[in-house]
Amino acid sequence: MNRKTLVLPAVVGLLAPVLAACGSTDSGAGGTGAIVVGTTDQLVASAENPAPLDPAIGYEAGVWNVLRQTVQTLTAVPNGGGEPAPEAARSCTFTDTENESYRCTLREGLTFADGTPVTAEDVKHSIQRVIDIDSDSGPVGLLSNIDTIETKGDDQVVFHLKTPDATFPYKLATPAAGIVPKAQYPAKSPREGFQVNGSGPYTMKPQVEDGRVVKITFSKNPSYKGELKVLNDKVEMDLFVDAEAMGKALDEKKIHMMTRAMSPEQARDMLVSPKEGIELTEMPGLAISYLGFNTKDPVVNKAVRQAMAQIIDRGEIAGKVYGTTAEPLYSLIPSSISGHTNAFFNKYGEPSTTKAEATLRDAGIKTPVKFTLHYTNDHYGSATAKEFKAIQQQLNSSGLFDIDVQGTEWSKYRPEQKRGDYAAYGMGWFPDFPDPDNYTAPFLDKDNFLNSPYRSREAQNVLIPQSRREADRTAAAATYEKLQDIVAADVPVLPIWQGKQYVASRDGIAGVEHSVSATSELQLWELHRPGA
Repeated sequence: MNRKTLVLPAVVGLLAPVLAACGSTDSGAGGTGAIVVGTTDQLVASAENPAPLDPAIGYEAGVWNVLRQTVQTLTAVPNGGGEPAPEAARSCTFTDTENESYRCTLREGLTFADGTPVTAEDVKHSIQRVIDIDSDSGPVGLLSNIDTIETKGDDQVVFHLKTPDATFPYKLATPAAGIVPKAQYPAKSPREGFQVNGSGPYTMKPQVEDGRVVKITFSKNPSYKGELKVLNDKVEMDLFVDAEAMGKALDEKKIHMMTRAMSPEQARDMLVSPKEGIELTEMPGLAISYLGFNTKDPVVNKAVRQAMAQIIDRGEIAGKVYGTTAEPLYSLIPSSISGHTNAFFNKYGEPSTTKAEATLRDAGIKTPVKFTLHYTNDHYGSATAKEFKAIQQQLNSSGLFDIDVQGTEWSKYRPEQKRGDYAAYGMGWFPDFPDPDNYTAPFLDKDNFLNSPYRSREAQNVLIPQSRREADRTAAAATYEKLQDIVAADVPVLPIWQGKQYVASRDGIAGVEHSVSATSELQLWELHRPGA
């Protein structure tokens, strides 16, 4: 996710056209037509990113939630979790004992939605272009271990990897490896605009206003061949400026379901005072929130980062800011993922100003330490500003820090963060796949998601490659324990909380509990009307 983000525009004036789109007579929640789903994800084209829905470019949860409905991948993680199974492929397997060569055979008669056959060359083209385009903010890191891609006839693809990687089938299940028509997607450049063409369960038609998507209509793809059972004929996704506008549309029966991202206040209010005709569904969540650092900036040297880890009270932040929608996190790996340890709690224990002061004093750091803590004010939901004010208050009340906080719009924030303009900043992570590798390698490997200068030779050269050799993922637990201990000791990132997911829906819609995965993936094909 990391991927994984949602974007909330700050322009309140956009509310009117979005709500107008939701109120059409054939798409309202009271009819028998399309099922209407609300989201606060935003899809915006700009000079910096004219191709937000190209699989080689888009690396946000909102983008991937569109791609998952429209493009197929060779493998897919079954609903409810487990090892990836064939999807566009009829079979996939490692062909060697070292997990360095992976072969997939396509399903017979597989076609794109327009009837064009899907061939092995399409698969090779789709994945190779992600590597060749090498988008600065794209998902190329997931595929960077591919050495060469070989095709055999029209239906076989063989991936030769640079190093062993038992997690590769999971990576092929992500939209980064989505299969698109070779004739419609350039090999060396992005495909601009918002149209997506593939062989997935739906076709899509976006409604665009001022370079921003306000609605997407997903129609069942009659040519789809795969393991998914599509239980509806049409789903409309309406994009709202914030959770409040989305909630209002649900109350007014303009949408059937509100998904990403309900506010903590909305979830709390619905838990305390349920609304007639509306059901709140709690689902497991694997999203995390954390602080990142430019470890080359001397103002946030290792001792300063350790002192912050010693002071910040995660339980207070989760409880007071997010309530039932979050819980404190003491590792990059969430507690519900195999291999998790409470590495930060094991090292630092309960919050302690006294211990933090000793850490800074021993390192010869003059206090109070002054710098600006940055966050994005339009990307992770309305509670983000409250979270960072709480962190500021905890650090400053210790007397050891003098922290300012500053919110910035995501379109500016992300490029500045990747350039290293911020000494300290807040980020979130929605996993690409439910494996501990996806909570460690994206932050610790050479081509990491944050473009962080931090390097641990042991992590990068020994532990990450070692963990990927284990086909039995539970056998890698000891390796992940060492990785988590390294993060707790060096604090290149500082985990804060892990989230839960809530979805609100109106009566008359079934399949809601299966429509969002633990990794925040929308699975719109699960929605249906009872008896339909």
